[in-house]
Amino acid sequence: MKKKSQKTREERTVYYRLNKYIAESGVCSRRNADELIAAGKVSVNRKIVTKLGTKVKATDFITVNGDPIQTAKRYTYILLNKPKNTISTTKDEKDRATVLDIVHSRSRVYPIGRLDRNTTGVLLLTNDGDMANRLTHPKFQIPRIYKVGIDKPLMEKDAARIASGIKTDDFESSPCELIISPNDNTKITLVLREGKNHEVKKMFETFGYYVKKLDRTMFAGITIKGLSRGEYRHLDNAELNHLKRLTGLH
Repeated sequence: MKKKSQKTREERTVYYRLNKYIAESGVCSRRNADELIAAGKVSVNRKIVTKLGTKVKATDFITVNGDPIQTAKRYTYILLNKPKNTISTTKDEKDRATVLDIVHSRSRVYPIGRLDRNTTGVLLLTNDGDMANRLTHPKFQIPRIYKVGIDKPLMEKDAARIASGIKTDDFESSPCELIISPNDNTKITLVLREGKNHEVKKMFETFGYYVKKLDRTMFAGITIKGLSRGEYRHLDNAELNHLKRLTGLH
């Protein structure tokens, strides 16, 4: 009887993928967790683990960069109107200001995706790894709206090529919606559904335009209405439920 009881307890043990466990602790997203694991910066029960897909138990002792972590029991969702000259990371090796120098939370949160240092606007932060992963994964086609200011008028032929998608030797973008301001054709509105590094700047640089100003006015249906630059707030229930429906987590 004793052996049978012990076996039952073992069968009931819940295992988690290590990257998901790290993400739910609020350290980073699942993608970044994989990078940390591969780099040998994660240990389980005091042994470094580099194999992606490793599974762990809630009772395991897990550290990232030597710091013990535990899964977050309550999730936090914050909307920031990101100002210029801030880095969308939790730490910066050059000691530049990050978004966490602005956002103060009892929970350890991290940005969902990234905005370039001088890009302003909507930035979400959370400790919900599943939500962050789905909002940044290309398959979910999460809409992003940008207001773009370039250094010279945008020619219609270039606008059509950008809207239809670009493919060069070192860069590729998907089709997008592009609207030129009727009053000033150096001002453009873009609707994108993927989040590649420096994507907007590369799209215009491909055709000889320099992006002078870039502001994200909407991400996943969430806007910065009512928030001045550098201000932030927690998402309300309606916004959170909207994100859950959008990502299939409802």
